[in-house]
Amino acid sequence: MEITSQNFNEVIAQDKPVMLDFWATWCGPCKKIAPLVEELAAEYEGRAIIGKVNVEDEDDLASQFGIRNIPTVLYIKNGTVVDKQVGACPKSELEDKLKAIL
Repeated sequence: MEITSQNFNEVIAQDKPVMLDFWATWCGPCKKIAPLVEELAAEYEGRAIIGKVNVEDEDDLASQFGIRNIPTVLYIKNGTVVDKQVGACPKSELEDKLKAIL
């Protein structure tokens, strides 16, 4: 799911935990974790909202969350950022943080 300034408030207002991957097309490590994020989105469909935020297109959202390095994955529960992962990492790390907020 592509997250934009237009749909962001609607997404976080839902009663499911949210995992947001802040990325850019030119970012090598972003490309490395992209398939992992897609796998998690399929595996946790219906239990969590997993989306991607292109920092080139959504600089307002990136600024709002103080994103300075990418990839950065934010974990949001009840509208509040409760955890984050900066940089590429194994799928297990992304999934452990997601499980912790379910």
